[in-house]
Amino acid sequence: MFNKTALALALLLGSATASATTISYGDFSSTAGLQLNNSAASATDDNGRSVLRVTPSAYNKAGSAFSTDAITLAADASFSTKFSFNFNHQLAGGADGLVFVVQTVSNTAGGGGGGIGYAGLSNSVGIEFDNYNNGAGDGYSANHVGIDINGNVNSVALNTSLSVILDSSTDLFAWIDYNGVTDLLEVRLSSTDARPDDALLSYVVDLASVLGSTDAYVGFTSGTGGAAANHDVISWEFRDAYDPVTDVPEPLSIALSGLGLTVLAASRRRRR
Repeated sequence: MFNKTALALALLLGSATASATTISYGDFSSTAGLQLNNSAASATDDNGRSVLRVTPSAYNKAGSAFSTDAITLAADASFSTKFSFNFNHQLAGGADGLVFVVQTVSNTAGGGGGGIGYAGLSNSVGIEFDNYNNGAGDGYSANHVGIDINGNVNSVALNTSLSVILDSSTDLFAWIDYNGVTDLLEVRLSSTDARPDDALLSYVVDLASVLGSTDAYVGFTSGTGGAAANHDVISWEFRDAYDPVTDVPEPLSIALSGLGLTVLAASRRRRR
């Protein structure tokens, strides 16, 4: 059960958002609740913001940031997430991108370079925002979004006709939703903070079977090789059910995001 302080904080968080939110970071001045691996670190960007820099603009780096504890998804593995990101300070044209990952094995990183920190992570799904052309597996495109399964960066679904440039050094916004009832995984991407009506990419997959569990680590991976960039996550919201994010987090939710995550995680540990 909650103690009185935890209960008060949980009620306060609940009053600030219309639906349950498992993770909410308005910025990354605190990374409480996240395991940062290899090159991943909190950093200050050119606009003075506290960001999650999954890999810095340096050659041959890999990094990841995952929830410290596994999060219990809905029974059918459904989830919804929204995040903003920015690739900047490119070296040799920029590489290799950012991957949003749901995986059950551990909260560590996979292979760097063209592996984007995701290669080799079994029992996982990854959505790659890839700014380097590694050949056929990337659709011969240096500006694409793909859906990857079980640590394989040869995407099972790919879109190379983006309306945005990943290496534009501007903030971009992504929405990813998985509906376990219909088995539909959808990806949206925009240069504005308004959720597009139409999905950029969709794929039918039995995610619960891929993961082998509904307890999963969620977060981001990145890698650089012979080219590089800062791969920054600006903000992030994750919901442990199919509940598409259409709003901006309330200031109270942002201010208490790290503490709220701690409260929720602690309550789950007590219930187990």
